[in-house]
Amino acid sequence: MKSFRFTFSLLVAFLIATGLSAQNLDQDRDMQQFRSPSQTGIHQFEALETDEPWEGFNVRLGGGFAVQYQALSHSTGTTADTLIDIRNNFNLPTANLDLDVALADGVRMHLRTYLSSRHHPDSWVKGGYVQIGKLNFLREGLLENLMDFTTVKVGMMEINYGDYHFRRTDNARSIYNPFVGNLIMDAFNTEAGAEVYFTPGDFLVMVGATNGDLNQSVDDPGVEPSPAILGKLGYDKQINEDLRVRLTGSYYGSAEGQTNFLYFGDRAGSRYYLVMADNTANATADFRTGRVNPSMINEVNAIMINPFVKFKGLELFGTFETVSGKISGEAQTRSWTQLHAELLYRFGSKEQFYAGGKFNRVEGDQPNFNPNADPNQVDVNRYAFGAGWFMTPNVLLKAEYVNQDYNGYGNSSLLNEGNFNGAMLEATIGF
Repeated sequence: MKSFRFTFSLLVAFLIATGLSAQNLDQDRDMQQFRSPSQTGIHQFEALETDEPWEGFNVRLGGGFAVQYQALSHSTGTTADTLIDIRNNFNLPTANLDLDVALADGVRMHLRTYLSSRHHPDSWVKGGYVQIGKLNFLREGLLENLMDFTTVKVGMMEINYGDYHFRRTDNARSIYNPFVGNLIMDAFNTEAGAEVYFTPGDFLVMVGATNGDLNQSVDDPGVEPSPAILGKLGYDKQINEDLRVRLTGSYYGSAEGQTNFLYFGDRAGSRYYLVMADNTANATADFRTGRVNPSMINEVNAIMINPFVKFKGLELFGTFETVSGKISGEAQTRSWTQLHAELLYRFGSKEQFYAGGKFNRVEGDQPNFNPNADPNQVDVNRYAFGAGWFMTPNVLLKAEYVNQDYNGYGNSSLLNEGNFNGAMLEATIGF
């Protein structure tokens, strides 16, 4: 019955999205400070524009659906091979429900609910926020000159650390991601806090603070709470009709004693189901398979640099990331680095087709949860080749070949000389 409901919902969403494709792409953005959940939004980052006319209180209902066919195999070099057996088959579809509300001129609320995800079979709220780009709701023209380049965002929300989270798959929102998987070391978290944006000309400055928590609670853990600090500096310019250049640097830092979830805050799960999972444990409960979690939860300091260049149909997006921090119970500081590059070529009359490749590497001190043991120096490398077709502005079909290798893990680890590789097909709808 559950599979039937998902199949029926997917079919309905497909028909709705196909009908929506008749609209002009340039008219897709129908709300202030809004990123279109279709092909129009793939090259948009922060949604800060308030140029759209205010047309009164407005509620926009949207969402996303995604389903994959997985044909992956995996192997390990350890002598005790307890990898779970996997086969080629469809994954359970995922679904999002989005609610965007224009509350006042320059004031928008966003709420996302995961209807189904890899981690939870039931529906649950990811988070939401209020974004303020004008103060006309208090008094017409209040601080107008300041608000022309200032935006305030407050809520229990996805933090704006780095630029990759604008391209990553967020449960069923997969239409912005030209590939199937996210980064190996996937920085993503929803935290309670605020971000303030300043956009003078082609520059971007963001400062923010959160409580650093993933799960909110009034329980007293006996540690004095301290905020996590965020910052971003960027330059984004459309040089001419053919060339756009963007470069940003981001920082995220948490204080001593502050529990942090930056690299395991995604509760929706990864796209590579059950790869490298241990059959002697509860393999199906491991919903982040294929990723590397550095497990640092104290005194985390992370920096991410992201260049983006688009020249006609040629597109380059890159990531350099370095992070240091401590694992619970350890006095030593560990560090990790991540490199990532995507090179795509988009073509067709409306760039509805694309093809390209991706490389992703992480290396660092593998946690062993033994304060008296030296950490293992490990590295994990992934390359992927993909192609996609926007059947309509709201419907994307993509294919990917992926190969991922694990190096440096001890023989007692299931990841010792580990590898997974194969093909993925994904269909996704955003509306």
